[in-house]
Amino acid sequence: MPKLKIEGGNILTGDINISGSKNSAVALLPAVLLCKSTATIYKVPKIRDIEYLLKILEILNCKYEIKEDFITVDTTKLKNKEIPEELSEQMRASYYFMGTLLARFKRVSISFPGGCNIGARPIDLHIKGFEALGATVKIIKNKHIIEAKELKGARIYLDFASVGATINIMLAATHAKGQTIIENAAREPEIVNVASFLISMGSKITGAGTSTIIIEGTKELDYGITEVFPDRIEAATYVILGALTGKDLHIKGIIKDHINAVLIKLKDAGVPLEVKNDEIIVSKCKKVLPTKIFTQVYPGFPTDAQQPFTVLLTQAEGVSTITENIYESRFVSAGLLNVMGADTTSTGNVLRIKGKTKLKGASLYTPDLRGGAALVLAGLIAEGTTILDNISLILRGYEDIVDKLQKVGAKIELIE
Repeated sequence: MPKLKIEGGNILTGDINISGSKNSAVALLPAVLLCKSTATIYKVPKIRDIEYLLKILEILNCKYEIKEDFITVDTTKLKNKEIPEELSEQMRASYYFMGTLLARFKRVSISFPGGCNIGARPIDLHIKGFEALGATVKIIKNKHIIEAKELKGARIYLDFASVGATINIMLAATHAKGQTIIENAAREPEIVNVASFLISMGSKITGAGTSTIIIEGTKELDYGITEVFPDRIEAATYVILGALTGKDLHIKGIIKDHINAVLIKLKDAGVPLEVKNDEIIVSKCKKVLPTKIFTQVYPGFPTDAQQPFTVLLTQAEGVSTITENIYESRFVSAGLLNVMGADTTSTGNVLRIKGKTKLKGASLYTPDLRGGAALVLAGLIAEGTTILDNISLILRGYEDIVDKLQKVGAKIELIE
C-alpha cells in the first residue's frame, strides 16, 4: 500500500488550481441514471470515489467515455441490478443510487453505504423521505430493499437539514406523480449543483439553495449537462495551508461565497487574505490569533474544514476551541496531532487547542479523509519527516494532491 512521505519546513508559493467538488460529483454521477439516453458532466475530479461510482455504473449496464475535462454517460441500456457490497461500502455516496433507481424502476437493492468513520451517520431521513413518497423499505441483514408501486409527491419535513437526504429525496421525487415539497432542506452549494443538472434534463425544481425545495414530478428527463462546482473544502484546505506556510500562494478557481464562513474565521485568526475574482492570495500568518469555531450546516462553518483548521490553531498564541455540532467522532486527527507535538484535549463535542506548539514529523495512520488532509498540512510545517499510511482515504477526495503540492514547492511524495 502506498504511503505519503512529507518533509516539513518549506515555504510554498505559486498557483494551486481547485478541482471540481467531490461532494457534488458523487451525487451528479448517480443522477445521470434519470436520463433516458445520455448525460455529460464537466470538471469531474479524478478521485477514488469517482472510480468506484463508475464501476457501479458499469454493473448497471451503462457505458461512459472520459475525455480530458468531462464524462459522458450512455444510459440507453440501463438495467436495474443489485449493487454489490464491495462497491457500496467503499463510499458514503453510493446511497444516491437509492433515489435514482427508485425513481426509474420503483425498486432498488443496495448494501449499506460506507465512507469515513467520523461518527454515527444514519440514513433514516432518506428512508422516511422515500416512505413519504410511497415506498416501502425492508432491511435484510446488510441490505436495503426499497420498492414502490407508484411514487406520489408529498410534503416532507427534514428533522435535520441533511445534504444527503435532501439530494436523495429530490432525486426520487423527479419521477413522483405530482408535487413534492422538501422543508428544512439543506442549502449547501452541492444541492444547487445537482438541481441545476436535473433542471437541464427537464425537471421542474425551484428553491434549491433555500430551506424549501419544490419538485414537480415528470418522467421525461434526458440529455442532462452540467459543470461540477469548485470544491469548497479543497479550497478551504489550501487557503489554510497558505496561512501556515505560504508566500503569495494563489488558490485559483474558487467561488468565494461558498467558503465565506472559513474566510471570516481566517480573518478572525489574523490571517492576511486578498480576494481577486475567483482566486485568493494568502501568505504565512506571522501571528495567529486564537479563535472559537462552531461547525454548522451551510452557510455556517463546515464540519469538513474544522480538521485542517485545527492545524492552524496549533500555531495560535493562546487557547482556541472548536465545537463540533455535526459529527461526534471528528477529533481523532487532533489526537494524532498531539503525537506530533500539538496540545489538544477534547471533552464531549468540544476540542481545546493550546498554542503555540512546535510540530515534529512522525509516522501516523490516516484516520479519515479530512483528518488525513489535516495531517498533510501538519507534516508540511513540521520539523523533520512525516510518513502517512492508509492514504487511500485522502485520495478519495483530493485530486492530484501530491502533484499540486509539489508544484508549489512542497517536499511530498508517494512511496511504497
